[in-house]
Amino acid sequence: MNKKSITITSLFSLCLLSALPAAAQYKPEPPSELGHPVAIVLLTVIIGLLIAIVVLGSAVISAMDIYRERVKSEKSKTVVTTILLFAGILSANSLFAQDAKETAEAAVTVAPIISGLSDTSFYLLISVIALQIMIIFSLLYTLRVLVGMERKRKQKVAVPGKPVKHWFERLNDTRTLDEASEQDEDMGHDYDGIRELNNPTPPWWRWGFYCSVVFAVIYVWRFQISHSAPSQLEELAIAEAAAAEAKEEYLKNAANNIDENNVTLLTGADDIATAQKLFSSNCAPCHGAQGQGIVGPNLTDDHWLHGGKLKAVFSTIKYGVPEKGMKSWKDDFSPKQLAQLASYIKSIHGSNPPNPKEAQGALDKE
Repeated sequence: MNKKSITITSLFSLCLLSALPAAAQYKPEPPSELGHPVAIVLLTVIIGLLIAIVVLGSAVISAMDIYRERVKSEKSKTVVTTILLFAGILSANSLFAQDAKETAEAAVTVAPIISGLSDTSFYLLISVIALQIMIIFSLLYTLRVLVGMERKRKQKVAVPGKPVKHWFERLNDTRTLDEASEQDEDMGHDYDGIRELNNPTPPWWRWGFYCSVVFAVIYVWRFQISHSAPSQLEELAIAEAAAAEAKEEYLKNAANNIDENNVTLLTGADDIATAQKLFSSNCAPCHGAQGQGIVGPNLTDDHWLHGGKLKAVFSTIKYGVPEKGMKSWKDDFSPKQLAQLASYIKSIHGSNPPNPKEAQGALDKE
């Protein structure tokens, strides 16, 4: 048996040894549990992970063979591999032994998690999946370490005698100068014994400066020459125009959000004139052209049938009084027009028109 076969056997032995503590707690269940949908899904996952372990195991073994040819000490590699294997066995055994113990304790008091599948079988399958995932991560880490060692070795061998720079040093393109190199980099400027050396700026700074120059050219062309995009003043004008439209729309909608709870007295000449026209064409047949009352009550005295406050007048116009012959006007007038009518009625209060109708209702004097 070659070394590759031995390593694959060791990996599968790791799976079996790690599952022993959980298997010790496992009690055979009726074969019908294998047909449970959850059990079928978990078994499928286990088979898929097992295939992944075999593939990764082969990759790790191949990487080990390549690395083994290029290192001097085979003994150190064997020791590290053995330590990793035993560490995985111990950690997996302790982990799944604890899971099996918790499963056994929970099975006494808790109902099965999956109906038709015992908690022992469920936790056993989950434990195997978790173990396989741990093995996969271990193989990936091992493969990464082996590949990383090979890359580092190639970097060091590529340029013999040249130290490997840290990524920060490569980013800033720093250089270590000796006395001979300092003479070559001397700029010829000496100030009180301090010599100026040629110390160029880091590459990232230079590229940032180049990009800023390109950005400035594009910016000037677009905003100042071709005007393909609005300038700051133009953006301000556009924003102000949009705000004015939004304000106008808000005020338009706010005018229709008036009800009997928030109505306010309107005293503007335009509002009163509009309300007078509405009153003459719709309210005058019952209340008179000047509000003196005909069929309906007098609207100019201090007596009111349904309240004389502005909100009460607005509510009476809006909902009407069907039992007394006054219709509801909420479907004929907008909320703003209802507010205008209510305000107009309050404006003619106390006007003492000729031929007023007798007082009706309760005294409601403001």
